[in-house]
Amino acid sequence: MATQLRHQFRPTWTSSGRRPALPRRSLRISAASGGGGGRSLIESGAVRAIPAREAAAALESGGYVMLDVRPEWEREKARVAGSVHVPLFVEDGDMGPVTLLKKWVHFGYIGLWTGQKFTTLNGDFLRQVEAAVPDRDAKLLVACGEGLRSTVAVSKLYEGGYRNLGWLAGGFNLSKEGDFQDVQGEGKLQYATVGGASYIFLQLLILLQAVDKN
Repeated sequence: MATQLRHQFRPTWTSSGRRPALPRRSLRISAASGGGGGRSLIESGAVRAIPAREAAAALESGGYVMLDVRPEWEREKARVAGSVHVPLFVEDGDMGPVTLLKKWVHFGYIGLWTGQKFTTLNGDFLRQVEAAVPDRDAKLLVACGEGLRSTVAVSKLYEGGYRNLGWLAGGFNLSKEGDFQDVQGEGKLQYATVGGASYIFLQLLILLQAVDKN
């Protein structure tokens, strides 16, 4: 799903950061289509796109609550203090032969390099959000690693009656040091999606950069 969204999600921003609003009927149709609906909501301005450099102000003085939809293993590395966590995808616990084959292929092609586990859509996502944030008028800033999973999440939330939504543009991967004042965990927000063999190369790159600066 992430690969499909990456190809689909190419918003065209105006100087104000939004595209002209779509007709209401088109917006309702788009909202029902999952990731494409989330993209349309963001492009139309129905969901506010908030870059990482403006997120702290949105949380502190704008009344937003951050909703972190990353899986648990990414959040453990680094997270914004006070954020609400409801994963959009969870680890697939099915041990059937077909799923085991998929897990093996996933590990060989993706998991070994990135450290990402084989996941499935969280069927209780909306219910869990409702339990954590029952007020549908609450302002939620939806965030993930690359901005792809959060695109799907805003569509589901919008359909569920949450209309005061923000989207962390580009996800935590585009954040920089100081964008968020209180970050918990041993890692950095912008690198939390990196794991597996690629994490070793990342650490080498960081070390080389530090040596070059000195």
